[in-house]
Amino acid sequence: MADMLLYVVFPYVATALAIVGGFYRYFNDRFSLSSLSAQLLEHRLLFWGVVPWHYGIIPILLAHLLAIIFPGWWGFLLGGPDRLTALEVVGMALGMLTLVGIVILILRRLVDTKIRAVTSGMDWLLLALLFLQVALGVHVAMTYRWGSLWYLHTAVPWLRSLAILHPDPSPVVHLPVAVKLHMVNAVIIILLFPFTRLVHIFTFPARYLLRSWQLVWWNKH
Repeated sequence: MADMLLYVVFPYVATALAIVGGFYRYFNDRFSLSSLSAQLLEHRLLFWGVVPWHYGIIPILLAHLLAIIFPGWWGFLLGGPDRLTALEVVGMALGMLTLVGIVILILRRLVDTKIRAVTSGMDWLLLALLFLQVALGVHVAMTYRWGSLWYLHTAVPWLRSLAILHPDPSPVVHLPVAVKLHMVNAVIIILLFPFTRLVHIFTFPARYLLRSWQLVWWNKH
């Protein structure tokens, strides 16, 4: 029963709430979709945090996504021991890079009083969950070797079964606790996504493409 709740019911509920919440904010509180950047308040630590975070998290997310969309191709890519070892090493390096980035971003908000003043409770919760997610990912990669390969035969079938509306939690119910926590925490992040500043990455300023040109006159007097 617990497995059905965690790996079948919860992912669907979280995804539905994320979609509904995102549309609600877009149509009823569109101004809140702004990222409300604090770059003007502090930018040095922001640079050292954002750069490793983005260079680490984007390839990791793409690798997870490609394995889900093209499992056959991903399996072929991992077919040789040399390629598998190389991908494992690269994945661990990217995980450590991402972990360094999120730690710096959290420290930035802790040590700078101006940044701390504009950080909401939801921001802290999101940062904590992201740190937990990355730390768990690094721990899993270092503890349970060849994760890119067994991910293909456990999490990928589970996620694909959810996508086609024929959920089957059996591939993941016997995984280690750290791996399960990593998966459930990812669903929690999806659930909270529309209620945080991260939601702005899905917005596109299409209305600006249809607006007339704006002329700005610079007056020196």
